Amino acid sequence: MSVGEALAAFNAAHSEAGGVVSFLGKVRPDGGVRALELTHYAPLTLPGMEGLAQTAKDRFVLDGALVWHRVGVMTPGEAIVLVATAARHRRNAFEAADFLMDHLKSAAWFWKRERRDDGWRWIEPRGEDHADLARWK
Repeated sequence: MSVGEALAAFNAAHSEAGGVVSFLGKVRPDGGVRALELTHYAPLTLPGMEGLAQTAKDRFVLDGALVWHRVGVMTPGEAIVLVATAARHRRNAFEAADFLMDHLKSAAWFWKRERRDDGWRWIEPRGEDHADLARWK
């Protein structure tokens, strides 16, 4: 399923929502990045993402939450993650999407590495990513 198809299906499933907010994260070409590889531990990933989506639904009174994340090797410009939230009120949808992305960026079940001209290197969350996550405590 493509990003567009996933978002269209999510929107159709939540026709009573007053707003749907979406965020699409893509591989950046910054610093000579040639590829990004994401791996995961399957027995934890899906239950963890489902639990995170449920937490967002409960905390922000959502009609629905979509958390779609790719794994494997991607090149600059390709989609990595799609988050969509549906709520009666726009603020709930915006805050929930932000909450979900902050958790996915810093506390998710994925390992990331990028390939540049000099080879592969692992990517760790930055201090800013941890600060973004801490504001939801």
